[in-house]
Amino acid sequence: MSEKGHQMYEASLFKDKKLIKTPNLLDLESARKSFSWDKYWQEIETFENGKMNAAHNVIDVHSVGPNRNKVALYFEGDDGKTEKYTFGEMADLSNKFANVLKKLGVRRQDRVFYFLSRSPELYVSFIGTLKVGAIAGTMFPAFGEDALRDRLLDSGAKYLVTEEQLKERVYKVRDQLPELRHIIVVKKGADSSKGEICYETEMEAASSKFTIEKMDPEEYTYMLYTSGTTGKPKGVVHAHGGIVQQYLSSKWVLDLQPDDTYWCTADLGWVTGIVYGLMGPWANGISQVGYGGRFKPEAWYNVIQKYKVTVWYTAPTAIRMLMAAGDEVPKRYDMSSLRYLCSVGEPLNPEGVKWGLKVFGHPFNDTWWQTETGSILITNYPCMPIKFGSMGKLFPGIEGAIVDEEGKPLPQGAEGDLALKPGWPSMMRTIWKNEKRFNEYFRNGWYITGDTATIDKDGYFWYVGRADDVIKTSGERVGPFEVESALVEHPAVAEAGVIGKPDPLRGNIIKAFVMLKPGQKPSDELRETIQTFVKGKLAGHAYPREIEFVDSLPKTRSGKIMRRVLKAKELGLPIGDTSTLERD
Repeated sequence: MSEKGHQMYEASLFKDKKLIKTPNLLDLESARKSFSWDKYWQEIETFENGKMNAAHNVIDVHSVGPNRNKVALYFEGDDGKTEKYTFGEMADLSNKFANVLKKLGVRRQDRVFYFLSRSPELYVSFIGTLKVGAIAGTMFPAFGEDALRDRLLDSGAKYLVTEEQLKERVYKVRDQLPELRHIIVVKKGADSSKGEICYETEMEAASSKFTIEKMDPEEYTYMLYTSGTTGKPKGVVHAHGGIVQQYLSSKWVLDLQPDDTYWCTADLGWVTGIVYGLMGPWANGISQVGYGGRFKPEAWYNVIQKYKVTVWYTAPTAIRMLMAAGDEVPKRYDMSSLRYLCSVGEPLNPEGVKWGLKVFGHPFNDTWWQTETGSILITNYPCMPIKFGSMGKLFPGIEGAIVDEEGKPLPQGAEGDLALKPGWPSMMRTIWKNEKRFNEYFRNGWYITGDTATIDKDGYFWYVGRADDVIKTSGERVGPFEVESALVEHPAVAEAGVIGKPDPLRGNIIKAFVMLKPGQKPSDELRETIQTFVKGKLAGHAYPREIEFVDSLPKTRSGKIMRRVLKAKELGLPIGDTSTLERD
């Protein structure tokens, strides 16, 4: 571990005298010792015989009493149009959509998928789908027809909600989707001659009264498809019972409190958008901001200023892009409402944590989890010091370890596979129609995450890399994340992606693909300067022997740099599934 890994931010939300709020979680170690999931199930409303519905806890419990007229969603579209919806209005609208689905013949555990731009209709229809007992599935609006076909075909989706500017992609593969019965089109773009159903017409006619389906906690709520290095995307399925952990982690990790205005920048096509941009915060009765515009530093800072955002959850890629735009830009906006910042999607470079402190007066607290885990499992809490570059510590109720290839725990400080004991409420229940692939996640009683990491003497986890990303050069293992972190500390570098490139002498050498900040120009001199800079930060074997300057890096819509795409292009190999690749 490099020296930067030992630097700490000692102040916490509780200790910082500038902040008057007491965190929801005061003492992590005490919480871990006395923790029981049964205790927090008492904070979730259930029906008779242990039945439940996640949508009831997300919206309906707040639609009666003092929160009925509280704003649930402030939404600003790409066109600048602003809307707001109270919890009472969201309850009524989602009831209407549930009735629309019921009228169309949707049955319990049918799959209802969404191919929509971020919009109020997406939030409403997602909740309505859960109310009727169906399984919701979201898809990025950037998906092409192959990605759409793979997901809709594998899931057996019977109903699709889309919009006029996206539906033509669906029709290119419509004849390959024998189970798709109805296409619902929002924003008055339905073509009745094709049998399309108009969302607005049906919603206007539907009743706002609906008797919610009472579900078993193990029945499915939503599914998302994730891509690997090979093969088709796999459908990760979650259950209604996961709401207890979505609720509690939003309360303890994001520290959401009743008077907060919260903004999660993630698209609802990504698990973070569903869990922490919809379900968890609303289960806590929190007002959220939804933004449908494209990324632009000025626009993002304006959202924070306009809605007086207090808690902000975003991605390291976005943080680096904001950093690249310069420290002067946020000074033109009022950022004083911010009190707590978090990041998700990939490990947060230490430089990003420090930049948050410098520019906003608060660090970005990194969080670790996966689509498969369903909620945050390792994180930096407001009640504890941050070690720059660390993943943080385990969530209460979660047991984790670093294990070897046989699934046996390794000693403190050893590098190996990051593993977790199965059984937490938000954990995926299956891979859709692929039990064999689901079983491959487990080894010797552990869920194997696919990430490699270490644990230090204080119980902090340190990310090394994806198991298939770790570079072995000159007999030494190098995690690409640490090299990328050193690269982005250079004042000329905006972003970087690192791969191992086969080399006859060293086995592999480290190659870096580097995006420069505005005003910087590629040159051999700059390349050598950056290499020398990284040598000074890391061990002699861990600097990039090759640097290629690029205008952009391939990323998923969630902001993760797709190293496998960089490596495939470098080696002339098939790129594989790119359905989650971000496109302009």
